[in-house]
Amino acid sequence: MFESISNIGRVTDLRKRVLFTLFILFVYRIGSHVPTPGINTSLLKQWFTQHSGTLLGYLDMFSGGNFSQMTVFALGIMPYITASIILELMTVVWPYLEKLQKEGELGRRKITQYTRYLTIILSIFQSLGIAFTLMKSSNGFVIHPGLGFILMTVLTLTTGSAFVMWLGEQITERGIGNGMSLIIFAGIVVGLPRAVTDLWNKAQTSAWGPLTIPAMIVLLAVMVAVIAFIVFVERSERRVPVQYAKRVVGRKLMGGQSTHLPIRVNSGGVMPVIFAASILTFPQTLSLLPAVKNSPFFGPFFASLGYGRPLYSLIYVISIIFFAYFYVSIIFNPTQVADDMRKYGGFIPGIRPGKRTAEYLNDILTRITLVGGIYLVLVSLLPQFLITGLQLQHLPAFLGGNLFANLPVWMLNGLGVNFYFGGTSLLIVVGVAMDTVQQVEAQLIMRHYEGFTARSRIRGRRSNWS
Repeated sequence: MFESISNIGRVTDLRKRVLFTLFILFVYRIGSHVPTPGINTSLLKQWFTQHSGTLLGYLDMFSGGNFSQMTVFALGIMPYITASIILELMTVVWPYLEKLQKEGELGRRKITQYTRYLTIILSIFQSLGIAFTLMKSSNGFVIHPGLGFILMTVLTLTTGSAFVMWLGEQITERGIGNGMSLIIFAGIVVGLPRAVTDLWNKAQTSAWGPLTIPAMIVLLAVMVAVIAFIVFVERSERRVPVQYAKRVVGRKLMGGQSTHLPIRVNSGGVMPVIFAASILTFPQTLSLLPAVKNSPFFGPFFASLGYGRPLYSLIYVISIIFFAYFYVSIIFNPTQVADDMRKYGGFIPGIRPGKRTAEYLNDILTRITLVGGIYLVLVSLLPQFLITGLQLQHLPAFLGGNLFANLPVWMLNGLGVNFYFGGTSLLIVVGVAMDTVQQVEAQLIMRHYEGFTARSRIRGRRSNWS
């Protein structure tokens, strides 16, 4: 491991990429301490603490705390993510974008340009909404309300969002890893020292009574086990054997080799969880409005969609599995894979090329995506159970709500444990870290250095070439 890390410094190009990535992340963290003019950030942060389970708290997680402090990077990367999601969904229904996607590098650049424009438009609308919401609030968030504050807020937040987008693109082009993912990663990880300090204070004050120390040991063990489970599943794949027939090209005999088609268990990554959580945070945010909260119909309905409630959990689970299938259908087309395989003389042993191969791949993808969706559900619901429990006592009487009321209190109301790395954030942190390590490892192996894993060390061979 240490030998592989030292090899990074020996490869000139790789060393420059790593240092450039660290510099860009450093610039991002500097901007996270520059406040937006005209806002009482201390009052705003207290209010965010009280409403951490809403859409605002969800946005704050992705912005690394910038949203609750209303810094110049308050919108963070969320407008870009939203714009990317919108364009990905439109690719399915708009033939023009579908055509661009098939044009290769030129088409992808065009789609990227549209994503940038849409990001700016979304940033303007979001910053306008933030400015008006802060002004109309009775909590005194705005020091000097008026047109000047609105214009300054829109200009500051939109520029900050565009700058964060530019920083992410610079990392992708000139650094290591996916820039947008690394910015989200940095925003989440920056809160880790604060969480460690919080646990240390609870241990000193025995916040959970005489079982505080054992409970913390169990909590840390669960966190390590969950991280190991995520790493195991993220690296898991179904390898479909593929055989290529021998062909005569000129005077050479080509093909005749055996390989495999890797299909990941979790092909969609963290995107299904992000989509599902985004949908459920909107009704939670609407429930904060007095007109909705006091409504005899909408009030109880939105209350049943509160964080941890059974209806919330049910919709959350269904949404994750649905978006797992939906996202995989976008990034993996069995018919196209089967056609490409047949075009180059490849076939799956025992399966006829063409339509039968596409059906076979689709069956494998259907089963393995279900496993991946269940895995995402388990990881996402674990923090919820530790914090709020099952909340089954809130079910209607005809569904047995009164019967569940006799269950243990810790099972119904949770342990009140603040599992710092929640489902979405934990998947992002582990996934981004693994992808970044793999990219660095690929650069080392390409230059005949040893990688980080044992599997790469078999292929790698150290040399002084850089």
